Order: sequence, then C-alpha cells, then structure tokens
Amino acid sequence: MNTNSNLYTVIYSTVLVVVVAAVLAFAAMSLKPRQDENVKIETITKVLSAATQSDNTVSIGDDTDVMAMYADKITDAFYVNGNGEKVGSMNTGKDNVKNIIVASTGDLKKQNDIIKQIEAGKTGLLASLKLPVYVFDINGEKVTVIPCYGAGLWGPIWGYIAVAADGRTIDGAIFDHKSETPGLGAKITEEPFYGQFKGKSFGEGETIFAVVKGGAKGASNGVDAISGATITSQALGNTINIWAKYYAPYLKASAEKTCCCGDECETAKAEEE
Repeated sequence: MNTNSNLYTVIYSTVLVVVVAAVLAFAAMSLKPRQDENVKIETITKVLSAATQSDNTVSIGDDTDVMAMYADKITDAFYVNGNGEKVGSMNTGKDNVKNIIVASTGDLKKQNDIIKQIEAGKTGLLASLKLPVYVFDINGEKVTVIPCYGAGLWGPIWGYIAVAADGRTIDGAIFDHKSETPGLGAKITEEPFYGQFKGKSFGEGETIFAVVKGGAKGASNGVDAISGATITSQALGNTINIWAKYYAPYLKASAEKTCCCGDECETAKAEEE
C-alpha cells in the first residue's frame, strides 16, 4: 500500500484511535474499583470529620484508619424521605469495613435534582427522597451528620453538618467544592470558615440557616460569609437552608425521642428501634 496515499492515512489514523481507545477503556475499567474505594474513603473522612468536631478529644490524624474509626463510632446509617420516614439502610461496616456503604456526591446530586422539582411545586415527590443520615456515638454523645449539595459559582458545592441530639444545635461542619475560585470561594474548605458553624443552630421559618456578610447580624442561625466570595457564600447558605428544610421532619422526630434519664429514655430507645 502506498504510504503516501490518503487511504493509508485514514486507515492508519483509524487503527491508532481504536487501539488507544481500547487501552484507555481497559485502564479505566481496571482502575475503577480502586477509584471507587478512594471516593468512599474520602467521603467517610469528611463525614467523620464533621462528627468528631463535636468533641475536641477526638480527632483524625494522618495515620488514622478512617474506615475502622468510622465503623467503631457509627451506630446507624440510613436514608429518610422528605416526611422524615426511614426508607432504607446503609451498611455501617461493623462486621467488615469493606462493606461500608456511604452516599457519594453523585447520589447527593440525584437527591438535589428531586429537591429542585419539589421546590418547583411537585410536593408529591417528598416520599421519593432518599436523604442520607449518619448517626455516631462520640464519647457517649449522639451526633447526627447530614449532607447538603448544591450549585456554587462555577460548579457543585457540598458538605456535611453534624447535629446534636436536640436536632438543632450544630456540632461541626465541613465543606468541599469542584471548581470554586482559589483564595475566594474555595475557602469554604478551610477551618476559619467551617469552624464558625460549631455552636450555631438551625432556626425555624423561611430562613433555617444563612451564610451572609456580618453573620446574619449575630443571629444564632447564621455565619459570616467569605470576603470577596459573595456568590459562593450565598449559594452555600441557600444549599444548607434548603437541605435542612427537608431533614427537619426527621431531626425533629428524632429529638423528641431523645430524653435525659429514667424510664422515659428506655421507652424512647425501644420505640426508635
């Protein structure tokens, strides 16, 4: 075959593209289990990081086995719908850490798409929501971690908020993003920002929580926005506010079952189980 002909060029290019595509597809398939495991570990680390902020004596170090720590501290992991009803369980890994199940950001995106439809008026979809809930025992204290997911300035933003047994007080929070501006919106991942959340609480009414300049004028249900990152701050505040609204029925019901002492506590535990 004439190597200078157009036919040769077309055939050569086609074969090269097919071979390269096959190699890349094989590599992607081979690496997928490891990639999925890394995503799981990253999610578990963030969920656990939010929960452990409730107690200064508990922390995650560079040498911490987060999978084992998660399995040790977690007491339950499940899904609830918009009515506060349990609609499924996740494996906590108590018997085998390899079996731990957590909701990925992809799962959160799917729920956020449903939330958008509900916000648009399709309230019949409340029962179809599957919102993840993670319940931990941190040195004898019940801490519930709930995620949130929404749109930032340049891409998705998400986070995990630890809530005390009263269903309102925030024990900790941690956030992440895909493509916010470094030095501005990306600061939602830094401790000076997310550290503001501990000790705050979810409010009632239209504004459950806010991220605004001035920290909602000192309100207990707001934190100070990031200077120079108004859009990202407002987007995160809106995301938290909306997701907290759909977790509210569960958090309220759970708090009502939590009591301090005596036979009432045992009764509440029995009813919850």
